[in-house]
Amino acid sequence: MAPIGTLWGVAIQRQSKVILAAAAVAGLELDNPAVEFGVTNQTPEYLGKFPWGSYQPSKIPRALNCSKERQLLAMSGLLGNSANEAALVDQWVHFGESEIATFSYETLALVAGYLGPYSKERQARALKFLDEHLASSTSGFLIADRMTLADIAVAGVSQQAGRITCGSAERAQYPNVFAHYEKVTAHPKVKAVFGEAEFVEDCDGI
Repeated sequence: MAPIGTLWGVAIQRQSKVILAAAAVAGLELDNPAVEFGVTNQTPEYLGKFPWGSYQPSKIPRALNCSKERQLLAMSGLLGNSANEAALVDQWVHFGESEIATFSYETLALVAGYLGPYSKERQARALKFLDEHLASSTSGFLIADRMTLADIAVAGVSQQAGRITCGSAERAQYPNVFAHYEKVTAHPKVKAVFGEAEFVEDCDGI
């Protein structure tokens, strides 16, 4: 299949990994040209397409909601197989973004010196909630007995947390979260995009 469009995003970024992994599992292809932050997104050509100069924008040739690509994504099961499952996929994607990833970014910004006090406790609360939910899952996945987009998205925030805020001691507190990460990234198409975990061993200084 020819690429359905182009994604401009740095390969190490969580959002790029989730988008590219979901597309790969669904049997879709996206062009993903090499970009350099502060350089590529400041060129006249780039700003002509995306005036804000942000990353993870995409150019899809037609409305995804009524396209063959949307149908293929749905047929893959990544969006759930019922209205209830689709709602749960949205719920878990949003949970990962707002309750875990937010605080990884916040901590990174704090360490970089351009943010005030942070809320590691709120991330810990969210990880505990996620860990307890996964403990009750007989399949090890978030919603059903198979991987959905929610699993890929949450695995993305888990990898990010393991690289910034969760050292080995913290990861031991959330065994189901990181077992879920291993389960999702065991899929060869996800693994190819996510790469190695590269988790930190100690985050006591954070």
